[in-house]
This record gives sequence, structure tokens and C-alpha cells, in this order.
Amino acid sequence: MATSDNHLPARSSVDLAGSVRARIGPLFKKRFLSSKSSSSFKRRPASAWRRDAVLGAGVLLAVLVLHLATDLLGGLERRFYDFASLRSDRAPSDRIAIIAIDDQSIANIGRWPWPREVHAQLIDKLADAGAKTVAHTALFLEPQVAPGMDKLRELRSLLDGRSPAASDLSDLGDVSRQQLLGFIAEAERGLDHDARLANSLKQANRVIVPSVFTLGESPGRPDQPLPPFAQRSVLPLPSGTGLPASQSQQPIESIGEAALAVAHLNQVPDRDGAVRQEALLLNFDGQTVPSMALAVAAHSLNLGPADVSAVPGEGITLGRLRIPTGDDGLVLPQFYPDQGGRPAFAVDALYDVLSGKIPASKYADKVVLIGATAAGVGTLFNTPVSPAMSPATMLAHTTSSILNGHFIARPAWAGFATLGLLLGVAGYVTAVLPRLSAATGAWITGLGFLAILGLEYGLLSQASVWLQSVLPAAALLAGHLALTTRRFLVTEAGKVRSDAESAETNRMMGLALQGQGQLDMAFDRFRRVPASPELVDNLKHLALDFERKRQFNKAHAVYEHLGRLGGQDADLQQRLSRAQRLSETVILGGGASHPGGTLLLTGGGVEKPMLGRYQVEKELGKGAMGVVYQGRDPKIGRVVAIKTLALSSEFEGQELQEARERFFREAETAGRLQHPNIVTIFDAGEEHDLAFIAMEFLPGRDLVEHTRPGHLLPLATVINIGEQVARALDYAHQHQVVHRDIKPANIMYDPASEAVKVTDFGIARITDASRTKTGMVLGTPSFMSPEQLAGQKIEGSSDLYSLGVTLFQMLTGTLPLRGDSMAALMYQIANQPAPDLRTLRPDLPSALADILAQALSKSPQARFANGKSMADALRGIALALPPEPSAVPTPTVASAETITAYETTQIEVNTAQSSFAATEAAHEAYPPLVR
Repeated sequence: MATSDNHLPARSSVDLAGSVRARIGPLFKKRFLSSKSSSSFKRRPASAWRRDAVLGAGVLLAVLVLHLATDLLGGLERRFYDFASLRSDRAPSDRIAIIAIDDQSIANIGRWPWPREVHAQLIDKLADAGAKTVAHTALFLEPQVAPGMDKLRELRSLLDGRSPAASDLSDLGDVSRQQLLGFIAEAERGLDHDARLANSLKQANRVIVPSVFTLGESPGRPDQPLPPFAQRSVLPLPSGTGLPASQSQQPIESIGEAALAVAHLNQVPDRDGAVRQEALLLNFDGQTVPSMALAVAAHSLNLGPADVSAVPGEGITLGRLRIPTGDDGLVLPQFYPDQGGRPAFAVDALYDVLSGKIPASKYADKVVLIGATAAGVGTLFNTPVSPAMSPATMLAHTTSSILNGHFIARPAWAGFATLGLLLGVAGYVTAVLPRLSAATGAWITGLGFLAILGLEYGLLSQASVWLQSVLPAAALLAGHLALTTRRFLVTEAGKVRSDAESAETNRMMGLALQGQGQLDMAFDRFRRVPASPELVDNLKHLALDFERKRQFNKAHAVYEHLGRLGGQDADLQQRLSRAQRLSETVILGGGASHPGGTLLLTGGGVEKPMLGRYQVEKELGKGAMGVVYQGRDPKIGRVVAIKTLALSSEFEGQELQEARERFFREAETAGRLQHPNIVTIFDAGEEHDLAFIAMEFLPGRDLVEHTRPGHLLPLATVINIGEQVARALDYAHQHQVVHRDIKPANIMYDPASEAVKVTDFGIARITDASRTKTGMVLGTPSFMSPEQLAGQKIEGSSDLYSLGVTLFQMLTGTLPLRGDSMAALMYQIANQPAPDLRTLRPDLPSALADILAQALSKSPQARFANGKSMADALRGIALALPPEPSAVPTPTVASAETITAYETTQIEVNTAQSSFAATEAAHEAYPPLVR
């Protein structure tokens, strides 16, 4: 190819190769020799070791201060404890059963709190069935007086002659007086729920009830001492044993006296709010009060308070069981993980036991724990097993730990072991790590980090011993990162020096590759070299070599790279224009007549245009915002539809960047939707500011033609389409995606397969990005919900409203609400109820009219709760339909041509002036994928 005066003269490949060998040989020899010599080990100077040692010691000190001043490492330690302790193979006790006051029981028995007659009935059943021990976690702190009790007692006083008004009953005979007294006594027994429950507790003689205490030291004596019934449960342990408590709340006297024992139900949360330990003992006014778990375990073993003794330095004993507690009475119980997806302890509904659905004989010789699990009843606690565990379930875990001896031990040597690990880490970081190479140090640090945490994990999961090692592990990691960072910063200056040599090496390699004809590899090398006059000369020759091979697009890329390096001269601009003019590949861009971008073939069209990795085969349609092409993935032969959006022609500056980010964010969101009734997104990309989405190529057409009188689909078909679209919307809404522009043009239908696909998820928000400061609501006004039209935040119910409008139009051939102007249309949508479907199609079922009336409600709360509800309602109509005649009645409505252009217009909401204006009138933002 001849060269013009503006081009550099061509060199022969022989001359070029010889020149390269002459220039690059000495440089390579120098580099290779220097790298060979540097590969040998060099002893670091002692001053560098000392600096690294001081830095390591400072970092370890900072980690220790962080641990003492904050709960960051403590929180990580507790989370690791939760993870490792649940990996134990310990099994819960099979003697424990839970009866729950759950939502089902409240729904059947009545609002909480229940009459204490209900609790009495349950305790009677359990006692008759032979339950070993019963623990009720409800707090009976206040008397429960039935309405009418006061009047009955006043009447008894009259009849007994104890009232001044008794003389008024002097004429009443003795027989009548005794009958009335008997009747009153029977009524009092029926209404005195406290007495009824107390009687059941006394007869059962196996029920333990709770009390609660205010934890913490008190400078004086408590306001009220323990009542006599609570003192029966006090343990004979030395004064001062247990967690201090200052005030108490006890059950009412009648219930406390009748119960077998009264024990505390306090929980002791950690700093993060989770409950991991149990206060087995409380110290109240010098007396040791047991927890409910300890009292329940003792009674189930036929033991009492006298069987609990203290072992100094080790804890307490319960019979022959040894429980490792300190003087504070705290113990770490074993929380049992779920087994095979089922909870560790079976939970039965209280109503099922009362009603006999679950026989009470199931609880014979069992430890039965009764407590609330219903929402809003009682307090739920965060534990290693569950973030919301009821007191009864927590009591089950702790009681099982006591009965089986399943505790997490914190031996005295564990603290010394943690200190030893910390000192070992300090020695390694300050004395050993500075002397190691980067690779060796990384390996040893990584193995040490895993070994320290692995030691804690193994001890917790296998031996149930808690050795806290997160602090040493964090110190090791922090020390290594600090020393590694310092080395990197110190060597960065040397790296800058070596970069200059590396740049020259890359330029020489590029020249060598260019001489061998490997132009792409040469360009890759040249792009690694900073700008210089020599590089500019090399790149111009490389571009000429690409032109000789008629690879004008690659020559264009080289000239663009030259422009980015600062070579903006007239010669470069001329070369750039010529390469672009001769290019035989895709030219991307937009024009005034085609804002969505065009794909052109020039220079004879020797190959098909490309968008990303897709070959563009033909244009399918144009819209206001872009063009749709039919494409093919050449690697797998898949036919796709490619929607394009010329972002640079719609936005500029910061708005362009925001639109680009929004485009890919919405494309990613839509791409996550995998549903048979939603068009599948395969890929998204951008080339030369032309954004594109590659999606499923769909047969069939959109539903626009089936919204006109004379072209309506059969009723069963319309209902089937509505059901499929509703299920697609329900799936999208569950994934927090709102379509915002449901209308016939965005629903594809294939009559052959009856397949329905919803398209253009998220497109409305993409094209809406940063369009105006006054606020833009994008969509088709006639199909928009009132809240969307008002510019308010919209949810899935807005899509269901639009679907209701779509079905109404497909059934009647007209829109439910129309106006002669935009203002009139907006007023109708905001204020006027939609007409009854049967006024236009009397032949349609009334149930279908009700469904559309609900979907078209002005209030989002009055519409269907979700797409599934609407789909199920439509399915019910479809199942009830008789065989449909072939002809579809044509309603007497206005012609589709009378609908104003305002019904397919994009609306701008001016928040400053609270007014609406119509802009960018266009029927479709995008054409359908296949026409």
C-alpha cells in the first residue's frame, strides 16, 4: 500500500528486527544478570530488624488496648464461642417436654391472660398422667378476681348476719338461708380462679413456679424479705454465695404456698444482649435462691434443697452431680442445636393437651415445662441457638445440661493458656517475623492463625472447654499486616526505580513482537509504557502496520491511545479520521432521527456488525428511546433480541454517569428474575456510550392489537394471560422489583403455545435517571395507578392496578377511565371510580367484575395483597367458565381511535408548582421484541 506525505515511511521487517536486536540485547543482559543475582538470599541489616520489632510491639500493644477499651474482640470471641459450642455431639435429655402457650392455643382459648382455671385444668391433667416435675414459667404476681366476686361476698355477709343490713333478711327461713349460702359458696369456688389454681398446685405437689429479682448490689436491706413460702426453697449454702440481687417479685401468697417450690427465672445477658450463661444461684439478703433449672433438676432426681452443697473452688454438688460454678453462681450450659431441621426439644401446643388431641399420658414420668411462645406474650431471648428463644425453651436447655452434666468449662488454666498464646504471638511478631521472607512469613502466620482458632474450636466442640483465643489470633494477624505494609512502603521507592527499566523493556519487547508480525501483542506491550517521543514514533508505525493488514479498527484504537497520551496534533487527527472512515466494523452512535443509536456497515460490509460478543443480524424495530435488533451469540448459536439505549444522546456530564450506573443496576436486577413468564436477560454491556441488553428472543406479538374492538381474545384466553402475568409480578415483587409500566405493549403472547412473557422490567427507571429536577414519573398515564401518577413511592400494588387496566381493555376494547385532555384524564384516575365491567360486557361473570374492581381500587391497601392472590382469583374464574363460544361479543364502546394522545404520554410532575405537564409524547419507549 502506498503511503502519503503525511505518513511515516515504511521500514522493512529485516531492518526493524536487526535494529531491535542491537538495542535490546544489552538491556536484556543487564536485566537478566541483575535478577539472577538478586534471587539469592540477602541478610537484612540489624537496624531493619529492630525497627520491625518495635513496630510489631506497638501493634500488639494497640490490639491489647483496643480489647480493653472496646467490645470488638470480645464480641468476635462470643460469636466464635456460639459457632464452636454448637458443633458438639451432645444430645439433649429425652425426659424433658415443653407445652407451649402458642398462637394456636390463644386463638382457641381466648386472649391472654387466661383465667387461672385453664392452668389448673392443665396441671390436673399432668398430675393425673403421672408427670414427674412440672415447671410453669408464667408469673402469677397479681390476684385474679372474677367479676361478681365482691357482690357474692357482700351477699354472704348479709346472710351470715355480719352486715348492718342483715336485719332486713330476718324473715328469711333457715332452709332458704342455708340454700343461699350453699349456692354462694359454690359460685365463689367457681369464680375464685386463684383458689382453683392453688388447689390444683397443692394436690399435684410437683409444680415449681417462678419469681423474679432485681440484680445488683444494694447498699442496704431489701424492702421486703423473702416470704415464708419462698424461704422453703432457699439453699443451705454459705452467706454471700450467688449473684447479688436487691429486690424480689414473688407469686401471690395462695399460689406460692401451694406450689412445691418457688425459684427465680432471671436471665443474665452478655454485653451483646445474648444469653449464654445461667445464674444457678442468687444471693438475696444473705440467702441463696436457686434458679428454676436447678430446682426442676433437683426435684426430678428426688432431691431437695438439703441435697445441694458447696465445694470451694469448684462449684456446687447436687446429689452426686458436680456443677462447675464460681462464687457468683454462674454456669455455661450446653445449648443444643436443632437435629435434622427439628428443635432439640419437642414443643406441644397447650390447647392440644387440654383438648385431648395429645394424650396426657405422653408426659408420664417426664419433666414438663410450660411457657409462652406466642407473639407478644412474654419475653424472647437471643441465644447461641436462636435469636428469639422463649423462657421455657431456655429452661429446657439448662435443665438438660444439669441432668446430663453438660457444661462448658472455664478452668483456671484457660486464662494462663490465653496469656501464653499472646506472649508467643508477641515473640513471633517481634523476633521471628522480621527475619523471614514475605512468602515464608505469610505461610507461617496463616498456619499459626488457623492453629490458634482451631485449638479453641477443637476444645469447645470436643472437650467442652472454653479457651479464649480470638485475642491472640487478632494480634497475630494485625502484627503481620503491619510489618507487611511497612515492607511494602519501604520497597515502593525501589519499585519506582525499577518501573523505568521495566517500561524500556516493554518498549523493546513491543518492537521485537512488531518485527515478528505479532501486532496485537506488540500493542499490548506498548500500552504498558508511559508517554515519550520514542513511544509515539513506535505507535505510529504500529498503526500503519495494522492499516496494511486492513485492520482499520485496530489502527483506530492505536490512534485513540496516542490521543490519550497527549498527541493531539493535526497529523494524528487526520490519521484518526481516515482509520474511522475505512473501518469495516460496527459504527455506533445516535442521530437526530434515530436517538437509540444505529449500526452501519461501511467499506463493503465484509463482516457482520458486533455489539459486545453478539453479531447483529437485522433490525426488529425502533422506539422513542432505542432500537431493537435481532442478534446471535456466535459461540453457542443462540438467537437473542438486543435492546439498545444511546445514553450519550439522552444525558451528559454527571447525569450520564448516574444514568449508566442506574442502567446496569436495573439490568442486573432484571437479570436475577428467573421466571417462565418473565423475559430472560442474558447479558448487558456498553460500547461507545451505546448501552445494550441481550435478552430472550420471543415468538409471538404484544397484546396491543387485542385491545381494539373486533380483535378481542376469548374470555378464557384473557383470564389465562392475566393469571400468568399476575404470577410473574408476584415473583418479581418477592424479589423487590416493581415493573412500573405494565401495559399490553409490554406483554408478549404466542397463540401457538399460549406462552405469556412480561418484558421491560426496570426500563422505566433506567430512562428516568436524572431527567429533570422537578421530578419525572415515567409510564403510560392511562395504565398508571393514582399513587404513581401523583409521584409517590410505589410498590407492587401499583403493578396490579396496571394489570387491572390491561385486563379491562382486553375484555372491553376500551380503557376504564378516559379524558379529553391530560388534566381530565388525571382527574379521572385520581378521583373517579372505574366503571363496572358488566356495564360494557353484560355477558361476563360478576366475579370477574369484582376482581377487576378490587384491582382498580384507588387505595393500594384495598387491592389484592399480592400477585398470587390475584392469580388465584383469576384461576377460580377460569375453572368455573363454561365452554366459550367462538365469537367474542363486541362491546358498544368508543372506538380506539377516539382515545386521545394523552393516554400514551410520559408525565412530568412539577413538585415546585404542584402541577402536571405532558412531555415526550410517544406510544412506546421501546418496540416489542418481535413484530
